[in-house]
Amino acid sequence: MLNGPLQGMSMEITGALTLGRSHENSLQVNDLQVSRQHAVIEPGSRGTMLRDLSSGNGTFVGGHRVQEYRLSPGDVISIGPVEIRYETAQTEAPESPETTRSVVFHSGEASSVQASSVENVYQTFFDAARQSGMDEQLRSVQSRLAAVYEATQIISSERDITKVLAQVMDQLFSLVPGQNGVILLRDTNTGELTTEYVVTGTGQNEVTISSSIVQRSNEQGEAVITYNAAADDRFDSGMSIITQNITSAMCVPLAHQGVTLGVIYIDNRGATHAFSQSDLQLMVALSQAAAIAIRNAQYVAQLEQAYQDTLIVLSNAIELRDHYTVGHTWRVTRFAMEIGKRLGWDEEKLDECEMGGILHDVGKIAIDDAILRKPGGLTSEEFAKMKVHPERGARLMQDVEFLMPLIPYALYHHERWDGKGYPFGLSGENIPMEGRVLAVADTLDAMTSNRPYRKGMDPAVALEEIQKMAGTQFDPQIVELLVACHQDGSINRILQNYHEQDGHSIACPFCSTYITVPEDLAPDMEIQCGVCHRRIVVRYQNDMYYGELLAETEPLSYQSTPTDSRSSTRSSC
Repeated sequence: MLNGPLQGMSMEITGALTLGRSHENSLQVNDLQVSRQHAVIEPGSRGTMLRDLSSGNGTFVGGHRVQEYRLSPGDVISIGPVEIRYETAQTEAPESPETTRSVVFHSGEASSVQASSVENVYQTFFDAARQSGMDEQLRSVQSRLAAVYEATQIISSERDITKVLAQVMDQLFSLVPGQNGVILLRDTNTGELTTEYVVTGTGQNEVTISSSIVQRSNEQGEAVITYNAAADDRFDSGMSIITQNITSAMCVPLAHQGVTLGVIYIDNRGATHAFSQSDLQLMVALSQAAAIAIRNAQYVAQLEQAYQDTLIVLSNAIELRDHYTVGHTWRVTRFAMEIGKRLGWDEEKLDECEMGGILHDVGKIAIDDAILRKPGGLTSEEFAKMKVHPERGARLMQDVEFLMPLIPYALYHHERWDGKGYPFGLSGENIPMEGRVLAVADTLDAMTSNRPYRKGMDPAVALEEIQKMAGTQFDPQIVELLVACHQDGSINRILQNYHEQDGHSIACPFCSTYITVPEDLAPDMEIQCGVCHRRIVVRYQNDMYYGELLAETEPLSYQSTPTDSRSSTRSSC
């Protein structure tokens, strides 16, 4: 145990180790963020597995939420506020740690390579079952079929593309004696293969593979196997293959409905003839299920992106009409998400919060421009008309099923803790939590952002004012969490004027938030706003830098946010 009341305690895992709030668990974690039956750790044939038991706030490893995960020495498990480190004295199967992994391609023609069409290899896998006459052979075939069936079930249960790739590799290593593995997928725009997932089991951060094998499998749709890479002509142009002790390798295409999505590569650096034709057959059988799961995950990602894009279009319509509060929607949304994290909201709830925040003011579409764009204070009659926007927003969403979970963010963000808010005059905990969170986030941005008739407050001053209203206008717990967000710096970059005095900052031309720019800032450099995520090109005129919105069809050559390390590729073809 790394923290909490049981810090320093260790437990030996001899069977199923259950974790949760209930005293019936092997390890009781008495915290409200932990479910009664939260997770279980259990050793088995595939290694020591961690499984989430449909907990409310999720189970995390290394900051990533997991449903089922094979543990490696040093993995840190988080359930609620408690962290537990898994250790073992034994060396387990290779994992994909958070360290950056990359791939080096080695070119050269092959001579001692065996390759067959995927259809032939796949058919051979099942022909063995028909031709086996001995009990031992039948048991072997049955075992292989059962292993592929189980692996297929696990892979097909995932929808997130990253989790699908992780499961594919995990299941592949459980079936064949591999040490290093790579999944490369075809880029839909360029048609080129890009590295999407890398596993190294040799202690190295770089995997050297043959571009000849990958290209052959990708372009000709063949399942390729090599028994002795050091003696193979494909590697005769470099000593690195010998020094890295690459001995055996396999590569198969990921084909779906006649289209090659990419390839799976796996190698062993311990012995020649590490892989057999039986291993290749297993890999081909698994690749069929993997390709379907990957394509389905890509479809899901496309649908989710279309959904988010639709909501963003609606939000942009508000931003473009209400130009005095430009950027307000984006900053409020991110303030709310930071508060949500401290409430223990899981990834799915945070995604909902993001979309709910984006649409919290969608009802302003129904407000007259004369009121919406008035630079000064509103009259009592104008304010009465403005007060209808929460209900208008809810009505806009009520007939669309996938928007219904977002209604509380729009409908209740102007309710007050003391019951003096609108539209319903709800009080205390009768106000849905989504409304209470948005109310505090909304007010912070209103107080700290510039308006034509005044400059935004200093954040510290604004927070002092908000704290004074805890228990009257706002939920005291939410105010406390907002202050904590400011103290640990997690919301500072979101504040509109936080980087205004920074010598290396410019204002985003879309949301008006100041953006820190690189030290090597130069005209025509392309950057990205961390709040609204708009792409911006830097311009220089009249002795000053400023940002100009980049057309969405133009490629982004510089990005201020880091990319996923598992997608990095280094090629020396």
